[in-house]
Amino acid sequence: MAPDVVLASAPHADTFGYSMPPPGLLRLGGALERAGVRARLEDLAYRLAAGQVADGDALARDCAELLLADGPPRVALGLSCMGATLPAALAIAAEIERRAPGAPVLLGGPGTTDVEERLLERFHAVDAIVRGEGEVTLIEALERLAHGRDLAGVAGTSWRDADGRVRSEPDRDPLKDLGELPDPAWHLLPPLAAYKAITGEDDGLVPIDSGRGCVYDCSFCSIGRTWKRRSRTLPVERLVREVEHAMAMDGAKQVYLCHDIFGANRADALAVCAALEARVRSKGDAIPFEVRARVDHLDDELIDAMGRAGCYRVLLGIETGDPVLRNRHGKRMDEGLDPLDRIERLDRAGVASILSLVLGLPGEGDAELARTLDLCLDASLRAPVHLSLHLPNPQPGCELGARDGGASRPLEGIVPDMAWGAGHSAAERALIDAHPDLFGSFAVLAEGGEARTRWLRELADELPPVLMRYARTFALLARRLGLDALGTYRAWRASGRSFESFVLARDHDEVLDALRWEQAIVRESARGDADDGRLRCASVVRARFDPVEDPRAWRDGAPQVREPRALAVARAASGALRTVVVSSAVADALQQLDGLEPDAVDPALLDALEARGLVTGPAERDAGPNAEHPNTAAGAPATTTR
Repeated sequence: MAPDVVLASAPHADTFGYSMPPPGLLRLGGALERAGVRARLEDLAYRLAAGQVADGDALARDCAELLLADGPPRVALGLSCMGATLPAALAIAAEIERRAPGAPVLLGGPGTTDVEERLLERFHAVDAIVRGEGEVTLIEALERLAHGRDLAGVAGTSWRDADGRVRSEPDRDPLKDLGELPDPAWHLLPPLAAYKAITGEDDGLVPIDSGRGCVYDCSFCSIGRTWKRRSRTLPVERLVREVEHAMAMDGAKQVYLCHDIFGANRADALAVCAALEARVRSKGDAIPFEVRARVDHLDDELIDAMGRAGCYRVLLGIETGDPVLRNRHGKRMDEGLDPLDRIERLDRAGVASILSLVLGLPGEGDAELARTLDLCLDASLRAPVHLSLHLPNPQPGCELGARDGGASRPLEGIVPDMAWGAGHSAAERALIDAHPDLFGSFAVLAEGGEARTRWLRELADELPPVLMRYARTFALLARRLGLDALGTYRAWRASGRSFESFVLARDHDEVLDALRWEQAIVRESARGDADDGRLRCASVVRARFDPVEDPRAWRDGAPQVREPRALAVARAASGALRTVVVSSAVADALQQLDGLEPDAVDPALLDALEARGLVTGPAERDAGPNAEHPNTAAGAPATTTR
């Protein structure tokens, strides 16, 4: 029997997206069930990843056939989309109209923001659009359609009347209390373990709809305007209950709190951390979680609370290293705030930082770009950060989209970050070409011209891996060359060499020492566990500097040169790395013992080296007091002991 409603999220092939059930779809499914509507949910990204619908030009046809497999739904079919999946949603709607001409098709989701009326004017296959928050609006709209009535007066809808005229009803006020939301309908989508199986990922990350909205209006972001510049959080007790329920599912290992500005409601953020920390004390195990936040919302008290509660990672929208340019684009952040201080503070609490920055914002010249890249270098020296650099990609609904969206355009060979895994079929590409004003997700704002935009894309791809692996080497090289990070990058790329070979060609002793040390760290992080019955010893390098020295000295003044000393880079059982200054005798022993059978080694020597965490083997004992925090990034030097 056909359900009352089939509700689907539009397909894409972005790995991060399809490795988790969509939290918005889960909430809508819960709202339908609470209202007594017989609903079927489909995550078409999951179906695509599982090979249950074809990729390429058959995508829309296969998705339509899947959605209509039980016959047309009794009331309506809904498609939820992001900006990048809007073309696919429209192509699917057209295929549905061909197969089931009388079935009403509704669209919703962030991808329709600010283009609702244009969509209804141009695409007859779409009958109505649910704007903004859908849990209440969708139920009211379906009730009308179930009784053969139109949507006149249903707040939060745009629709086409019997005469073909497009009508937009007043906005619906967002829910004041997110505690009124239904529980997510996990049972209406494939099990979490199935999601992880199709990607082969072992992260066990589970999304939680923990809050909605943003009170800010950054020029490049539509979230603030989509949610009417309001921010609300799920009540603390409700959030903790949903987190615990999610973590009880097979395959769950950690949670992703999806609210864009964790900490905007400081009292709630502290209460969430306190509740999760209390769980640690009562049950003995933490629930690892990650969040998104602004650096100016994270004071020392909140950062410490996050670390104690189990937060292991935070995405920080810093946008640019130039504080004036940052605020020119609506960030509204104290220009005297030092993001590096917050990044260091997070690291001390055991919370890793992902830094999100935008290259090529209107108003950015070389001076502003240089400040951004210097910030990236300084952050990489101080903590194990992940650098995520983007190009301006104005969406409908944001200031840049309204002001400069017409100047944005797709560039061959450049896939905007918001469009990964989408727009590949002929039907999607035809729509994108024909209606560029609707599909800003596939365009970039080439403020400085196409050549500079392509160069910035190369920089965004090439520089972060180098800084995350070789921050100290890069800093020493920049000092030797008398250049900032931007100038050093240009000198390296002009050479036509890899970064490593560029450093080797310069032949500066202290820079080469730093490169060998950081290469040893990279090697150790990639070696994996010893599982062949042989000993695995720490990697040994010799250098003329003291790695315990404050890394800021590597930027502000060359590290103090000493007599060559042996450094051992060791990997603890947790996967964390540390560097230990050892004697020449210990260094020689480590190099001689690596790869030997344990029985071939003097037990007393083996015990001594294992006690210092310098040797692991098939029967490795506890890592002991030198073990580092498990969140230490593989490519970053950890604390140093002697």
